[in-house]
Amino acid sequence: MTFLVITNSSSVPQLPLYRPSISRFVSTGRRLVAGLLLAGMVGCSGLKFIPDDARLYTGSTVTLKSVNDTPIPNEAAIQTQLTNVISPPPNASILGMRPKLYFWHMGVGKEKGLGHWLANKYGEEPVLFSEVDTAKVAALMLNRLNNDGFFKPEVRSNIKLEARTASVDYQARVNQPYLIKEIFFPERDTLLDRDIRATQAGTLLKVGEPYNLQTFVNERLRIDAALKNRGYYYFAPDYLLFQVDSTLDNQVNVYLKVKASIPAKAAQPYVLNRVILDTDFTLQDTTMNERPIMYEGYRYFPDESMFKAKSIVNATFLYPDSLYRRRRADQTLSRLMSLGTFRFVDIQFRPARNKPDSLQYGFLNSLVRMTQVPKKSIRAELQMNVSNLFVGPGVVVQYRNRSALRGAEQLLINAKASVETGQGSALSGVTSTQYGIDAQLLVPRLITPPFNFRLNNSDFQPRTFFELGLKYVDRTQYFTQQVFNAGYGYTWKTKLTNEQRLQPIDLQYVRLSNTQDVFQNLLDERPFLKQSFRQQFILGSSYTYTYNQQVLEQRRNQIYFSGGLELSGNLAYLLKSLSGSPKDLEGGQDVYKIAGQQFSQYSKVNLEFRDYYRTSSNPTSGNKIAGRLLIGAGIPYLNSRVLPYFKQYGIGGPNSVRAFAARGIGPGTYRVPEENSNNGFYDQVGDIRLEGNLEYRQDLFPYVKGAVFVDAGNIWLVNGDASRATYGSNGLPDGQNGQFQLNTFMKQLAVGAGVGIRIDVQFFVIRLDAAVPIRYPYANNDLEVRPNPDLPVPPGTQLQFNKSPTGIKAYRLNIGIGYPF
Repeated sequence: MTFLVITNSSSVPQLPLYRPSISRFVSTGRRLVAGLLLAGMVGCSGLKFIPDDARLYTGSTVTLKSVNDTPIPNEAAIQTQLTNVISPPPNASILGMRPKLYFWHMGVGKEKGLGHWLANKYGEEPVLFSEVDTAKVAALMLNRLNNDGFFKPEVRSNIKLEARTASVDYQARVNQPYLIKEIFFPERDTLLDRDIRATQAGTLLKVGEPYNLQTFVNERLRIDAALKNRGYYYFAPDYLLFQVDSTLDNQVNVYLKVKASIPAKAAQPYVLNRVILDTDFTLQDTTMNERPIMYEGYRYFPDESMFKAKSIVNATFLYPDSLYRRRRADQTLSRLMSLGTFRFVDIQFRPARNKPDSLQYGFLNSLVRMTQVPKKSIRAELQMNVSNLFVGPGVVVQYRNRSALRGAEQLLINAKASVETGQGSALSGVTSTQYGIDAQLLVPRLITPPFNFRLNNSDFQPRTFFELGLKYVDRTQYFTQQVFNAGYGYTWKTKLTNEQRLQPIDLQYVRLSNTQDVFQNLLDERPFLKQSFRQQFILGSSYTYTYNQQVLEQRRNQIYFSGGLELSGNLAYLLKSLSGSPKDLEGGQDVYKIAGQQFSQYSKVNLEFRDYYRTSSNPTSGNKIAGRLLIGAGIPYLNSRVLPYFKQYGIGGPNSVRAFAARGIGPGTYRVPEENSNNGFYDQVGDIRLEGNLEYRQDLFPYVKGAVFVDAGNIWLVNGDASRATYGSNGLPDGQNGQFQLNTFMKQLAVGAGVGIRIDVQFFVIRLDAAVPIRYPYANNDLEVRPNPDLPVPPGTQLQFNKSPTGIKAYRLNIGIGYPF
């Protein structure tokens, strides 16, 4: 019997990826010269730069054939593996032309100047055939084939010589791969072997599958991870070996064994003896000389002046007198770091000197060292609003206390102020001044009396939050508004990609005052607007689930999903109804009130889907296709006829359909009449939203990216509004009045497309997008709305359409901060 003993995987050293650093931007003149030079020599093959006694290496091919002419399993993947070991890579070519060789030649013998710069920036030194080692490449291919279970393969190389060039064709001939027949786990009656056998149900080795070296390597890592969670602190993957009997007919028996020479401490599980928590560790640490506080079996240093022991213990999953588990150590690190109060956290394990090992178990002492960040901080941030409605500066001052109640509770107080000027004729001369202050207390646990949920299997610290805020808005020529909010809720994560937010109480009170004649007349003319501003109490609850693969940076295709449900007024309406409270007449509707004010009642659903596909295999590349779909619907009922104004949807602007102004679309085919254009942005809101965006992003230069995009979307009303009349393709009122209808909504989507430039310095992105409308939601691209839609239209006549709509720009420039999605 012949045995192939595998103790470690063979590997080929990989060269580090070379990333040239860019110290400065290149002038426009140099780039122009480079473009002209490229155009002038595009027909050059680069062969004249090759020495007379040498040949240019033009590349290699790989052919994979079966000895018995039978199908080869995973042929494409195996051929890719073989292609990847070919070296060196040939010079880049385009239709047989090699412009990079030309640039390289321009810099030969030069240490500065344009030629030297072009050679360094765009040049590429010739790859000569003398640099090709066919024997080495063939050996690497043989290695990969053996690792994939194709034992005794053959690889031949065929060199093709031309007058000035050379290439290589590699041909690999293989038999059918060896398949796994049986798998045998350790059979000794030792504690270690029994624990290894206990992991067999999750084995990666499957009977009937091809032999694959990488699968064996992964199986060792799997078993080692399982043992680490069973107390085997000193065990290592190299202590496992596989004996493979390959004397069978294209089959192998696999014998998993533990090396006979492993250290004794690696063969026994360990129990935690002492767990020491040092919450104020520094390189000059003196706290360990003090007497610790004993709390629930933990030794806690230095005292409770900064953190109560309970708050740190709640985030610690290493328990005295429990079995060592690496999973719990990793969880402790993650939980303590997510408290936001420590700069560094590490865990040390050492043999317990005061407690000798037993026959079966050893003992470890654990020291958890935490380095604090400053408890209190203040920061100020200058902001700039660049939306299509208002533009102006703002400032935010934030105070943070990272242990407000000595339990790692974070207290954040934000003071905000901004002064913005209205844009366009609709808001000319209008100034919006806002002041506000809000406070948030984040408690690092779920406060759910009488229950105590710790989410023991999560690596992330759950939180309970409490919020309180006040905002004052003064919009000249229109109104003054005060907004009060209060609430509490919970946030938690079960995985890196999953996050949930539940807010049982979200109270808001909106008070409108100091209404000017312009705005009051608008309210009187627009019943829906008057109702949406009148409904002042919002007694809401909400739940949001987010799944985000963007945190998995190496993943080529990343998916993002966010789904939320918001409810308001249902419990209040039920209690009022059950108690027999009388209704009051308000705006032609019988409604319940609280403290003399009507409250809103509605249900609202928001869905957002995103997909990011990187077109390059390089994980650092910014070349990607990004798509987004937004679906939203809010339905008022019983105590409300319309949604509160700031809960309704608007569409258009820098982060939406960029070819149209913010709130410049909808609802439906509605277009603001000319006489109401100064206040049109108040009209163009709705209860239902549908929006889609597709964008291709391309790296151009360091810190500069380009984009090509197309956007589409619109908003609609649940209940039609007669004051926002809409028209059909014949120019006559269609009776929809902005209402959503299944048979027409697709025809009412506004569509725009454009290009953009983004300055991306990682922590800050400035975005400039130029977009043009492709399709208007109005009939035949634009409808000249009659001043008084109630006037009768003579039979047989139609309203006139304009091909160049008044007030519609041929293109729209948008300036934004950050990516649109």
